[in-house]
Amino acid sequence: MADPRGFLTTPRALPIRRPVDVRIQDWKEVYQPQDFGDLQKQAGRCMDCGIPFCHEGCPLGNLIPEWNDLIWRGEKIEAIARLHATNNFPEFTGRLCPAPCESACVVGINADAVTIKQVELRTIEEAFSNGNVVPLPPDRLTGKTVAVIGSGPAGLAAAQQLTRAGHTVAVYERAEKIGGLMRYGIPEFKMEKSILDRRLNQMAAEGTRFRAGVNVGEEITGSQLRVKYDAVVLAVGSTNWRDLSVPGRELKGIYQAMEYLPWGNKQALAELPGEPPINASGKHVVILGGGDTGADCLGTAIRQGAASVTQLEIMPRPTEERPTSQPWPTYPMLYRVSSAHEEAGERIYAVSTEEFLGDSDGNLRAIKLVETTFVNGKFEKVPGSERELPAELVFLAMGFVGPEKSALISQLEVELDERGNIKRDLNYQSTTEGVFVCGDAGRGQSLIVWAIAEGRSAAAAVDEYLVGVTQLPAPIAPTARSMMV
Repeated sequence: MADPRGFLTTPRALPIRRPVDVRIQDWKEVYQPQDFGDLQKQAGRCMDCGIPFCHEGCPLGNLIPEWNDLIWRGEKIEAIARLHATNNFPEFTGRLCPAPCESACVVGINADAVTIKQVELRTIEEAFSNGNVVPLPPDRLTGKTVAVIGSGPAGLAAAQQLTRAGHTVAVYERAEKIGGLMRYGIPEFKMEKSILDRRLNQMAAEGTRFRAGVNVGEEITGSQLRVKYDAVVLAVGSTNWRDLSVPGRELKGIYQAMEYLPWGNKQALAELPGEPPINASGKHVVILGGGDTGADCLGTAIRQGAASVTQLEIMPRPTEERPTSQPWPTYPMLYRVSSAHEEAGERIYAVSTEEFLGDSDGNLRAIKLVETTFVNGKFEKVPGSERELPAELVFLAMGFVGPEKSALISQLEVELDERGNIKRDLNYQSTTEGVFVCGDAGRGQSLIVWAIAEGRSAAAAVDEYLVGVTQLPAPIAPTARSMMV
């Protein structure tokens, strides 16, 4: 193990965030560099448990105690080898994953959990800085071809694994650049896009081919894909957003979060000739939804210079301590403060939107709220609690309900399950032979770490389908897969 007394003598410590008044003036990531010696002390808190429950919390099965020990010892090359053995993109998960591994950490039973996520992130950043992340092209080509539709974390993980197995892989993306929601949905202050681009450069050097700006189903049909490729992997995500049907929904100024965030990212990267079409500058902004997407809208609106920002959530405010109904090692619903929440704005819980209110020109001016209580499994209004909240912009960040019902879905003749996701068997194959599904498109809206795990597992299934056997690891066991279907 690492430091035998580390979890007793070293308190948990994370990198310091840049001062609020400084960081809201730019779009750069919010954390200051952490001294490597301090990080080693944090890694030394790992107990190297006989039964490492952090493995249970991580869908990828990351070898967490092993690379904690190696970082504590300063063995950086061995540490990144252990990390890459289970995770294609630790620089993504180290920034964006909510770290269910830390909720399952044994130290966390009666103390603060090990900073697993930060050790992971620093391990990969040290590797990139020291030139220890290099292309790993296959030794030989199989002659088999695969099309991956969608360039989010699931699609990219599947593509990299299949490329390294020797197949010729093309990744299709309808947006103008590769990256999916990581590029257009994740704000620059959470992950700078140079982080994504350097990994894409590695994949391109390995042989993965990227086809951005291609709307599959229109510019190339499903039948054409089947003729051109030996297998197709659908990693199109769960992008069918949940809407809110209340009076006034047609007013000008109400947008889905994913209609707004891409413009913020383009603004951050100076990719726009002028101001973004959806701009919070000088406006009263209300965000419906208390999750990470809502916080992304919050941080973006702050940087655009919103007059005020309010985030609403229909659920009651979570507790700051783990609820008894969510015992260790489960991932608890806690009151969490993201970097955006530190910067400005108000969070209001246990309220529901009754109506959007407009002016004589059809522009949004306010929303009508009512307080709610959760009784017998449903929300009930609190009589006499109605009030108006000024709002010139509203962003709906209430989650997603499955993949879009695109022309490609019909062309490939794949079936959907009762939740609207693409149906697949235990080997990730859809109801159409040779067409596989991974990530949110088959699982439903989930975490980035699940997307990568599914991409890796689907790649193993595709590899076996193409050549009869596979040596690619599949982090999600068949029993776990059956629970997802």
